[in-house]
Amino acid sequence: MAKSDTPLLDQLGGGKWPSFIDDMKQAAKKKPMAKDLLGQLELSYKEKIGHWKHGGIVGVKGYGGGVIGRYSDCPEKFPNVQAFHTLRVNHPTGWFYKTEALRNLCDVWDKHGSGLTNLHGSTGDIILLGTTTDHLQECFDDLSAKGFDLGGSGSALRTPSACVGPGRCEWACIDSLDTCYNITMSYQDEIHRPMFPYKFKIKVAACPNDCVASIARSDLAIIGTWKGDIPIDQKEVAAYAAAGLDIQKEVCNLCPTRCMVYNGRELKIYDEDCTRCMHCINLMPKALRPGPEKGATLLIGGKAPIVEGALLSWVIVPFMKLEPPYTELKDLIMKIIDWWSETARSRERIGELIKRVGMRTFLRAVGLPALPQMVKSPRTNPYVFFWPEDIKQKEVK
Repeated sequence: MAKSDTPLLDQLGGGKWPSFIDDMKQAAKKKPMAKDLLGQLELSYKEKIGHWKHGGIVGVKGYGGGVIGRYSDCPEKFPNVQAFHTLRVNHPTGWFYKTEALRNLCDVWDKHGSGLTNLHGSTGDIILLGTTTDHLQECFDDLSAKGFDLGGSGSALRTPSACVGPGRCEWACIDSLDTCYNITMSYQDEIHRPMFPYKFKIKVAACPNDCVASIARSDLAIIGTWKGDIPIDQKEVAAYAAAGLDIQKEVCNLCPTRCMVYNGRELKIYDEDCTRCMHCINLMPKALRPGPEKGATLLIGGKAPIVEGALLSWVIVPFMKLEPPYTELKDLIMKIIDWWSETARSRERIGELIKRVGMRTFLRAVGLPALPQMVKSPRTNPYVFFWPEDIKQKEVK
């Protein structure tokens, strides 16, 4: 048996789960760029150091983002990845594709790049991995001819993304697809021309299950919700109990606010304490449904653990009706972005800025009232502060 050129990478492909190494080896059979990529990656595993260097500013005409420049720091060993730039291509909302669109995309990439793709990474974009500088503009032109555009990169509005929402999900409380598409089309300049202190991500989830993990992975999370009581079908509740579901143990006791009581015959929900987490609805979908008045909760500040550590976003608007053309939502987005752009330090995400200057400063700047839903934890000190202009001065007689 011939000795493998990539023994360390082979270990990744040898497990019981599918491996990206297998895909790269398949691409390497017809693409020299993919073959050299395997070699450089093997070297990185061997030497325990990355062998990529940032390529500076590369891109296509009229765009400041959408292309991530990347070069090998050992081009003498791997000449076919001397330049290995990445293109971020704006995905269709909800990641719905026709077969023809996927074939067109792959044809363009086979013509101009390594053939390696990532659908879909944490950005949400279509990631096209590996092309040379002289192919960037040609690849973009061919993509444009097929109806594709570049997504966001750098200190810009990153490509908005959304769950499949009403396209497939019965729990959708808002039209996540239309909301995301409208935002994407409204903010083309902010997506394609970096102008912010750092990145800004918007993700839209149609219901509180939050299948796009917007609460943890976006600076502005838009999550579908409802007002009012959860409708209960007591006959279906009894059917779940008869089928063996321990409603008290598996539903009521696991409710985060303990707002539910089951007496063995009927289920009672104290809706004033409900936080719309969907736990009970997910376990008993035939018995429980979201309330009739639908809208969205807006949250701010989620991010990954770079610089200040990971942050989960927190509520700034408990309930907003979302209807085209989404004027109220987009007005608030611009207020948030304007304040952040003027106030933040370089490479400071909005969640880090709010953590630094305080939530009340943020709320005052964007014109939002302080509400109980914004409280993350009880106060830890007895002091209450007021804005000086809000304190009535005593008249001096």
